[in-house]
Amino acid sequence: MRIFDPHIHMTSRTTDDYQAMYAAGIRALVEPSFWLGQPRTSSASFFDYFDALLGWEPFRAAQYGIAHHCTIALNPKEANDPRCTPVLAALPRYLEKDSVVAVGEIGYDSMTPAEDTALAAQLQLAADHGLPALVHTPHRDKLAGLHRTVDVIRESALPTERVLLDHLNETTVKHATDSGCWLGFSIYPDTKMDEDRMVAILKTYGTEKVLVNSAADWGKSDPLKTRKVADAMLAAGFTEDDVDLVLWRNPVAFYGLSGRLQLDIAEPESLHEGNSILRGGE
Repeated sequence: MRIFDPHIHMTSRTTDDYQAMYAAGIRALVEPSFWLGQPRTSSASFFDYFDALLGWEPFRAAQYGIAHHCTIALNPKEANDPRCTPVLAALPRYLEKDSVVAVGEIGYDSMTPAEDTALAAQLQLAADHGLPALVHTPHRDKLAGLHRTVDVIRESALPTERVLLDHLNETTVKHATDSGCWLGFSIYPDTKMDEDRMVAILKTYGTEKVLVNSAADWGKSDPLKTRKVADAMLAAGFTEDDVDLVLWRNPVAFYGLSGRLQLDIAEPESLHEGNSILRGGE
């Protein structure tokens, strides 16, 4: 079984997670830039983070046979902080990088005017750079947030077929399906979807243009949730081809819209900028 986790925050995880993910069949992932759990105090702090997504994390992933790509953006939560919004002007130089396969996470957190501005600006950046967009739908007031999100997307220069609406659930899946966008579901303990609910949605809405992710991060989360969905699908009567479509071919097709997806991993270097993954090692 081959698995592609299209949304996981490995900067929050350990090398043990990479090892366990490989053993579970995960061979590729996309790491979206996001809020770190503590407010950043300036736009400059984003740049070291972006550089890590482009350098250190691909290096770590390669040690365990996993292809790492990322998405770059000003996230919705910090779009409300004037100390962070200057990062928008610096995004174009990052969006030119080979391992950046989308603009994201963008979207809404609290549905403020500042978030409106950031979302519209970054959808335009995606169109300008020939990239798809990974859109975070809000965790609160989800259906109203999805309607507002889709309205802004339709007013943008980016076609809906180049947009992935993430963090969907039973409340939002019907409208998201009707929008023409790709559909993303986060399987995350307590606060988002679980395996059984995901299988029920797949039975109702089918497997086309559906991506399943773990969204694992610094919170209570599980980087093996994609494999658990695959196992739940098989137990529910889905075929191995169905599993391969949802857990591999769909994310490859969506992020492949960037023209930058590279799934073959070269023999990894032992050092990155003079450092290894072995603390205190040579």
